[in-house]
Amino acid sequence: MGLQNAKASSVKRTNIVMLGLDSAGKSTLLCRLRYKDVFLTLPTIGFNVDMIEAGKDFTLTFWDVGGQKKMRELWSNFLEDADGLLYVVDSSAKHRLEESRREFELILKNESLKNVPVVVLANKQDLPGALNAEEITRRFKMKKYCSDRNWYVQPCCAITGEGLAEALQRVATFARQFCKSKETFTTLKEL
Repeated sequence: MGLQNAKASSVKRTNIVMLGLDSAGKSTLLCRLRYKDVFLTLPTIGFNVDMIEAGKDFTLTFWDVGGQKKMRELWSNFLEDADGLLYVVDSSAKHRLEESRREFELILKNESLKNVPVVVLANKQDLPGALNAEEITRRFKMKKYCSDRNWYVQPCCAITGEGLAEALQRVATFARQFCKSKETFTTLKEL
């Protein structure tokens, strides 16, 4: 085994599933996180995958899954090996908040996501009337649904990039802790 391989194997890879209703801004956020730039994105039919390094030995693999109604039925297929959930909300689309909250609640009930940390991105903060992080926390009943896990609500704007560095930091920290606890649990089971 060459030095190259030894180095590669020490890199931790974690899976972050990125969900939210269509037009919440998932793909734009991912582009912004990855390239520090905004591209014109089309509605995602299927999913996008992108890897972002979060520290020299830690890589986050983002699974950005389309949010149209017919795609939502497939969301559960992506939750199997998740080390973190990034749920994107269009904070300005008040008429869709209830629908978004219902989907969020359903995902959290999935057995695969038990204890998996959650970061909710309250996106589109640049738009008039956008609900702030406190409002989203309250309306999404975060304290109730996420009492068994690490969670955080981050206000952000995909277009300006505001709040994204913090969001990435938070996701990386949570995913790291989650992986450590999984390793500990596996070790205990093997004893």
